[in-house]
Amino acid sequence: MDAAQEYRETAARFTQLVDGVPDDATWDARSPVPAWTARDVVGHLVGWFPSFLSGGAGVDLPSGPDVGTDPAGAWRTMSDGVQALLDDPATAGKELVNPYIGTVPLPEAVSRFFTTDVFLHTWDLARATGQDERLDPDRCAALLEGMLPLDELLRTSGQYGPRVDVAEDADPQTRLLAFIGRDVAAPRQATEA
Repeated sequence: MDAAQEYRETAARFTQLVDGVPDDATWDARSPVPAWTARDVVGHLVGWFPSFLSGGAGVDLPSGPDVGTDPAGAWRTMSDGVQALLDDPATAGKELVNPYIGTVPLPEAVSRFFTTDVFLHTWDLARATGQDERLDPDRCAALLEGMLPLDELLRTSGQYGPRVDVAEDADPQTRLLAFIGRDVAAPRQATEA
């Protein structure tokens, strides 16, 4: 699957969850990420990626509404911009340069860093907002297989919590989420006003 189609499918699922948030109060529900609400999950995605693209590839995404007042609008504006970027044939020839990852073809950089982040945070948003938490098991297994050799590097990056112990025969989603520090056995948090 190419980067544009992969993002289209991943973003569609996340957008479905964004659109499924039942009311404004639910945006303040705690997420599985410590100190984050459902709104913060969207804020994280909308917050870091535009500067990553701008600084590394000179690409500016459209700016949307403020996440604090309109998380759904902020997400849709940025996500539509990412999709338009990936659908543009000229993107295939662009590169992203970053001091930590070197020079990477732009579609690959979007796929490796942003599409994967959206996929992982899909569970966080679903859990925070009481929606369907199921992730694609094949994708979970493939991501976990790719991340396992990078365990120490990922852990020291500060981007992942401590690994959670799960049974060896746990399903791929549970194993992946435990690897990135999510405790799927923890109860959902109550909405905070």
